[in-house]
Amino acid sequence: MAIESTATTPEEARGGPRPSPAHPRPRGVLLGPAFIAAIAYVDPGNVAANLTAGAQYGYLLLWVLVAANAMAVLVQYLSAKLGIVTGQSLPEVMGRRLPRRRRLAYWGQAELVAAATDVAEVIGGALALQLLFGVPLVLGGVITGVVSLGILALTRYRGGHVFQTIIIGLLAVLTLGFCAGLFFAPPSVGGMLGGIVPRFEGAQSVLLAASMLGATVMPHAVYLHSALVRDHHGDVAKGADRRRVLKATRWDVVLALLVAGGVNIAMLVLAASTLQGRTGTDTIPGAHAAIADALGPLVGVLFGVGLLASGLASTSVGSMAGAEIMRGLLKVRIPLFVRRVVTLVPALILLATGISPTWLLVLSQVVLSFGIAFALVPLVRATSDATLMGESRNVLGIRIAAWAAVAVVVALNLALIWLTVTGA
Repeated sequence: MAIESTATTPEEARGGPRPSPAHPRPRGVLLGPAFIAAIAYVDPGNVAANLTAGAQYGYLLLWVLVAANAMAVLVQYLSAKLGIVTGQSLPEVMGRRLPRRRRLAYWGQAELVAAATDVAEVIGGALALQLLFGVPLVLGGVITGVVSLGILALTRYRGGHVFQTIIIGLLAVLTLGFCAGLFFAPPSVGGMLGGIVPRFEGAQSVLLAASMLGATVMPHAVYLHSALVRDHHGDVAKGADRRRVLKATRWDVVLALLVAGGVNIAMLVLAASTLQGRTGTDTIPGAHAAIADALGPLVGVLFGVGLLASGLASTSVGSMAGAEIMRGLLKVRIPLFVRRVVTLVPALILLATGISPTWLLVLSQVVLSFGIAFALVPLVRATSDATLMGESRNVLGIRIAAWAAVAVVVALNLALIWLTVTGA
């Protein structure tokens, strides 16, 4: 695409000062930030939720993915717009607006969401290493954490463009890995058309829907995307330059989430077409074995490689999001190694307990779904604020669509609580 933007410098990646408009940085390719944020939409939690939904209910919950991806496009664009217009991330905006006690409480829930994210991503990487190489789960979790630390350290010393290249490369690998099976087992067109009609079948389907929603509209991606565009574009002057960047950012978001949404849909329809009725498909290892049995060992290996790429990429992005949440809300920075160890420990403990990793992944996504509203409500309010956003504030149609998305999230979670408590 011909539109350009300023690029992140190594100094900024190390937390140094951003250049002033009087000293612009070298020009670079505009597209990119949304593809990093999109990794959050194809993490191992998505794999567990989508495979489970497809294996248990066929195409029934396909509509959840379609609706969630449409919401994600809107949400991620609003997050990016906030960063471009204000030069601040959403955590920075909240850090300036909230009084201390409320800011600490808000930080606590955001960090809980980030921790749930990291658990899912480390578990996914560990499962992939076990499936591909027979590595014990706890050791696989350690390896996943160490490799993600290496990616982040490389970014710190070589600049944000290196991180962007690595993450987009891993996105390409996981896309191939998760979509390859569809060439051997094409989905039912009629089943897919029936799956876009909204409906549930009992409390378990609502639980899975909430899990899929939490895995698709990711709170930490909402917090991070505004920071990614802030660092990628620098200060964007009001007027024609800002309008040009915002227009190109819409393309960035749409293209990135078309890829991520396509991968999610591919996982669900693959499970619906090959796993339904098979025993043992309620876990990722069982689903992997069934896929390899039905479609051949090559597809099984590609699936495992896709899961590994997903785990490595998403845990790196998750760590970056957690750091931005703390920096923006509390103005606190902790060493990269310390943060990586602290967030890795809960995942390793859970892996060591012997609890089904797939079930842990699904539950982590349910936790994420409860954190979505805490990210979405401030985002919609901030981007609708004329004082903060000026002429770039949300127009009426966008405000209606954004608040409707928030209402859907809250309603789904309330339905989940009611059906689970009553056993309906």
